[in-house]
Amino acid sequence: MSTDPTTSPQAAEDLGVDAAAEAAETSPSPTPIRLLLVDDEPGLRTAVTAYLEDEGFAVTTAADGEEGWEKAQGLLPDVVISDVMMPRCDGYGLLRKLRADERLGGTPVIFLTAKGMTADRIAGFQAGCDDYIPKPFDPDELVARVRNAVRRQERLLAEAARFADADIGQMARQITEIRSLLATGGSAKKPVEDPGISFTPREASVLQLVAEGLMNKEIARRLETSIRNVEKYVSRLFIKTGTSSRTELVRYALEHGLVE
Repeated sequence: MSTDPTTSPQAAEDLGVDAAAEAAETSPSPTPIRLLLVDDEPGLRTAVTAYLEDEGFAVTTAADGEEGWEKAQGLLPDVVISDVMMPRCDGYGLLRKLRADERLGGTPVIFLTAKGMTADRIAGFQAGCDDYIPKPFDPDELVARVRNAVRRQERLLAEAARFADADIGQMARQITEIRSLLATGGSAKKPVEDPGISFTPREASVLQLVAEGLMNKEIARRLETSIRNVEKYVSRLFIKTGTSSRTELVRYALEHGLVE
């Protein structure tokens, strides 16, 4: 009796190996962590880039803070590693630009510098950097600190997303009730009184999306900014309108014709 080659143990094993190989080829590979390395020393940029790439990071380099700022806006890196003393724009200047930008404000920044004095480290932390490594440094330590910064950021984002999603069902019901109330509750079609409040374009956009029932995570995704920034805008809206909750804010906005 002949043996069907496709059902033999060896054939089955070969098929299993082929299937596993095919699955490995077609399964999406994890996105590498994007690093922006900013330093005016070409030799250091080359050496550190090679080491970090061997560790699986995707590295983009810049020769000073000005170039680093330009590249950061397009790259949106996961971590910025920057020297402090550089021409045109130093590390402190780059850090200020990053912290002031809506999309980049929460990006972890690690200062990499020859300065090792306690006063300099304190100045770096006061400026808002997340970590500080004096030169010369151990490349393995740099890798460990980068991974720690990424893990910290992931935990913060996960917690912010969890908080932003709290009570979303209840909030949606409240907003629906407010819309229904204002649309049918004996509205006498009186002229809307101008509250005399001035909103920035971004505040107005956030207000509109809050009135549509979107939570912070959804608003952040729609506006391509961070959840932290959305929370800041919502807080500003509370202050400007004299409200203390999203429900009150939406009611106020609808009553005064501030949203569509």
